[in-house]
Amino acid sequence: MSVNYTGIALVLNCGSSSIKYQVVDTTLDAPLASGLVERVTDHNEGVRAVIESLSQPDSGVDLSQLTVVGHRVVQGGSEFSAPTIIDDEVQDGIAKLSVLAPLHNPGHVAGIAAARAAFPSIPHVAVFDTAFHQTLSEAAYSYAIDQRLAHEHGIRRYGFHGTSHGYVSRECAELMGRDIKDLRIITLHLGNGASADAIKGGHAIDTSMGLTPLDGLVMGSRTGAIDPAVVFHLHRAAGMDIDEIDDLFNKRSGMLGLTGYSDMRDVHTAIEQGSHEAKVALDIYTRRIKGYVGQYMAQLGGLDAIVFTAGVGENDDIVRLDSLRGLEELGIEISEERNAGRKKQPTLVSTDESKVQIWVIPTNEEREIALQSIAAVS
Repeated sequence: MSVNYTGIALVLNCGSSSIKYQVVDTTLDAPLASGLVERVTDHNEGVRAVIESLSQPDSGVDLSQLTVVGHRVVQGGSEFSAPTIIDDEVQDGIAKLSVLAPLHNPGHVAGIAAARAAFPSIPHVAVFDTAFHQTLSEAAYSYAIDQRLAHEHGIRRYGFHGTSHGYVSRECAELMGRDIKDLRIITLHLGNGASADAIKGGHAIDTSMGLTPLDGLVMGSRTGAIDPAVVFHLHRAAGMDIDEIDDLFNKRSGMLGLTGYSDMRDVHTAIEQGSHEAKVALDIYTRRIKGYVGQYMAQLGGLDAIVFTAGVGENDDIVRLDSLRGLEELGIEISEERNAGRKKQPTLVSTDESKVQIWVIPTNEEREIALQSIAAVS
C-alpha cells in the first residue's frame, strides 16, 4: 500500500483503562498534538476528554479538518491483512478476535465504538499490529501441533509491533539510499514489549512474537520464549492454575522477574551498585537478542542492516553494544564511539569497516498509523 497521501489524522490507541492519542498532519514532521487519558472506566467519557483537550484554543488542532480517525488494533488474526475501513461488521470481527488478545482487543473495540459515535461523519480505519506479518510463509507462521486444532482455534504465529517494524525498515532504506526491495534488514523493537523481525525486500519473513506478544525476546515483565512444559510443571508442582500462570508469564516475569525492575534504567543502576542478579539478567536479555540476529541472518541468507528502535533500542547504548558485541566475524561491527548515548535522531552506529550497517532509528507508530489510515480512505 502506498503511504504517500496527505491529510490530518486523529490516531487513537485505546487500552482497557487508557487512551493514547495523537493528531498527525502528514505534511509536517512533528504531531500537531498528543496526549494520554488515564484511569478510563468508560471509553465514551475517555473520548470526550480527548475531544475536550483538542478543542482548547491553544491545542493547535481544528477537529473539523480531520481526514480520518486511525485506530491501533493489536490483533487482526488472519482475517485482516491490511488497514481496514471500520464498519459494524469489521468492529464485530475485531471483537471476536479478543479470544486471541484478551488484554488488548476489548479495549480497542470499546474505544472504536466510542470514537465512531463521537465522529460519525469521519471515516475510521483499523491498523493492525499483525498485518505486517501476513507475508510470513506457512512454514514461518505454523506451529508443529495437530493442524485441525490449529486451524479451528487460529493457533499460528501472528507477530506484533508491525507498524513499528514496517516504519523503521522503510526509514532505514531511505537513509541508506537504497531500494528496500534490494535489502535484507533485521529490526529490533526493544521497549517494555520487545520483538525482532527479519525483513526481506520490504516484507517480513520471520518475527519473534507468536500467537501472542509473549513469545520471543525477554521483555520488561514478559518471559519471552520459554519451554511450554513450564506451564505443566507449575500446575502440577506449584498448584498454580492457568490464570495464575498467565499473570506470572505476562506481568511478573522478564526483567521484572529476574531483577525486581521492569525499567532497564533501574537494572543498570543495580548493576552499578554491584548486583550480580541484575548483571546476569542483562546478559540473558542481550544474549537472546544476539541469538535472533544470528538466526535471522541465516533465514535472510545474508544481511545489509540492523535497526534498533523503541524506548530501550533508542536510548540504551549498553544494550545495543552488548547485543552485537562478538559478531565481527559475521561482518557486524558496532562503534563504541558512535553508539554512545541516547539517539533522538536516526544515527549510524556501525564502524566504517562493518559490512552490515547498524542504525538507531526512532520509531513513530502513530505517524505510521496516520499514513496507513489516510491511504486507506484515499
